[in-house]
Amino acid sequence: MQFWGIVPAAGVGKRMNANCPKQYLPLFTENTAHSTDTYTVIEQTLRRLIEADIFDKIVVAISKDDAYWSDLPISTHTKILRTQGGKERADSVLNALLALDGVASFDDWVLVHDAARPCITKEDIHLLISTLCEDDVGGILALSSHDTLKEVHGNHIISTLDRNVIWRALTPQMFRYGLLKQALEATQGNGAVTDEASALEMQGLTPKIVEGRSDNIKITRPEDLALAQFYLTKQYSTTPNP
Repeated sequence: MQFWGIVPAAGVGKRMNANCPKQYLPLFTENTAHSTDTYTVIEQTLRRLIEADIFDKIVVAISKDDAYWSDLPISTHTKILRTQGGKERADSVLNALLALDGVASFDDWVLVHDAARPCITKEDIHLLISTLCEDDVGGILALSSHDTLKEVHGNHIISTLDRNVIWRALTPQMFRYGLLKQALEATQGNGAVTDEASALEMQGLTPKIVEGRSDNIKITRPEDLALAQFYLTKQYSTTPNP
């Protein structure tokens, strides 16, 4: 059985108000005995996936108009394959799955991970795999909710939701290659598909959840860069080789 990574990275990250897509913003500076290297968001994300030492290949879905990717040293890594991204996240993931057609087997595992989640740890990746590797469908990393949650219409609170049954979806999301491909093909163009699990749910399947780390944040707003930098610095200081 083989494991394949997919990183949809064709978005522009409008909420960052930056002069380039958020995945290309500088994030983490690593000082070693020999050099000082600064990594962009996507480089740091891909470094973490490669360090997990589980993937046969990692397919990165890049916009056809992308002017940044080919300048990154990691773009030529032997584990990395490039494919064209789509209009929506689901389109990019499906394109990446199609790029593996004839290479990946139906029951192989695919782990889809956000380009803007650079703090993922190899421990969480291996926890997801070890928990779900015998499952027929797969599942996702997730976090239980500790906040009080409100259902809102406009700016008015309609009700308070039961936080005991609410989980925040994280990535990676891990599913059988064939099932995920079929689900995304069947739901193509459906705006309700906001992650891979939702496509499987629409096919009547029930993905599982595996509780992950709270520092696996997604960079969405400008202040998230500083928080990701903090988490990465802390992770590397406590675990030299994450």
